[in-house]
Formats: sequence, C-alpha cells, structure tokens
Amino acid sequence: MGIDVYLNFNGNCREAVEYYADVFQTGAPQIMAFGDSPPNPDYPLPEEAKHLVMHARLTIEGSNVMFSDVFPGMPFILGNNVSLSLTTFDEKKIRTWFSKLKEGGTVGMELQETFWSKCYGNVKDKFGTEWQLSLEGEEGAH
Repeated sequence: MGIDVYLNFNGNCREAVEYYADVFQTGAPQIMAFGDSPPNPDYPLPEEAKHLVMHARLTIEGSNVMFSDVFPGMPFILGNNVSLSLTTFDEKKIRTWFSKLKEGGTVGMELQETFWSKCYGNVKDKFGTEWQLSLEGEEGAH
C-alpha cells in the first residue's frame, strides 16, 4: 500500500486542507470531523472536539497527504506535527513492524480494532519518528 505523510494541526486543519486543495488544485476535499465518527458511550466526545477534523486526505501529484487536528488535551508541537502512515493488507506484517518499532520507543495507541481498521496503532520509535500502522480492509485479517 505504501507510506503516506500525515500532518497534524492545532484546530486549524480544515483551513489548511482547503488551502492545500486550492494550491495544488486537487478538487474539494472530503473532511471527516470527530463529531462525524460513530459514538462510543465509553468515551463521550467533548463538545469542543466535534467540529475538529479527524481525517482528511488529498492526493497531490500521486502522493497521499493526510490531515488531522490534534484531539483537545493532546500535545501539539509545531515542527513535530508530521507522522508516517503505513497501510497494508497483511496483519502479520503490522504486528511485526509494531513490535519492533516500539522497542525503545513510546506507544501512543496499542494495536487494536477501530471503526476504520481491524488493526491500528501508533508508536514513536526510538529515533523520535511517529508511525501509524493500519490494516487495510479485511483481506489480511487473521
């Protein structure tokens, strides 16, 4: 599937996505707000998060660039707001990569099922690189 760039913003993601869509003439972006996601009664969504961008993607000259606002209360450090998103159909690869990347690193979210992936997790490796690993579809689920 490949590695995509993921950019995080501090509440101004929608403005940034629309700006980049205009700059690179990608057409109108599809933007999903945190409030558009399926509700989870165990984790009620704070009112201030509902309008923030959970996910948006632009294809710029054949490369995917993905965007999100940081969730309220999560740290945002300008310059450290880039991560690499690696998606594959092979769950075994995801589990192997994640296990190796977390050695000496810091897990942000353990591998788990989400509403967008049967196996997703994020980790900062020992060199400070942020990784998001995600299983695409159900073809690779074991």
